[in-house]
Amino acid sequence: MTAPLDLQQALSELLGDAQLVPVTLPQTDLKLWLIDGDNMDRAFSPEETRRILHEPPYWSFCWASGLAVARYLAEFPEWVKGKRVLDFGAGSGIAGIAAVKAGALEVVACDLDPLAIAACRANAQLNNVHLDYSTDFFAEADRFDLILVADVLYDRANLPLLDEFLSRGKEALVADSRVRDFRHPLYQRIEILEAMTLPDLCEPEEFRQVSLYHARRS
Repeated sequence: MTAPLDLQQALSELLGDAQLVPVTLPQTDLKLWLIDGDNMDRAFSPEETRRILHEPPYWSFCWASGLAVARYLAEFPEWVKGKRVLDFGAGSGIAGIAAVKAGALEVVACDLDPLAIAACRANAQLNNVHLDYSTDFFAEADRFDLILVADVLYDRANLPLLDEFLSRGKEALVADSRVRDFRHPLYQRIEILEAMTLPDLCEPEEFRQVSLYHARRS
């Protein structure tokens, strides 16, 4: 199976020897095009490090919170079954794809990065599901039953977004392993899930504990 040309080319421009490979995610029936971690077991050059920091290919990883959400929706499909769902900051599209598999009526993968949208398209095709796409959350109408958010709060500067999710959806389900202690009057932590990032970044154990928060518009 050959990796999507546009994504492979973008990855090669960052890391010359990096390859995208189809990976079956553990404890799921889902696959994603991910960076080949076995081929990346080396030190990055200063120029590679600069490029990665400036424009990280986050769409080529399955982050722990996304994997946790995918497993959670498979176990509890009632969160999305028959509903209109928007996957905010979709990245690889893992949460949105899982929502389709769990019976969502409609899923919009939303991301500012055109490469992330391309990754969502490729991964939707890999899993034989249909997604719709958006690059502007605030251009979307207030018509969604649920906003899914995975691995967006890694930067505390993004915390004000918590107030915005319910401007487009009746409910929000937010998963994050980086900022697990945020306090917001509308959000309640409902679960702590365990997952890891793929390929394995050898992250500290604390980053494998994913907090899941729920909010409902009053």
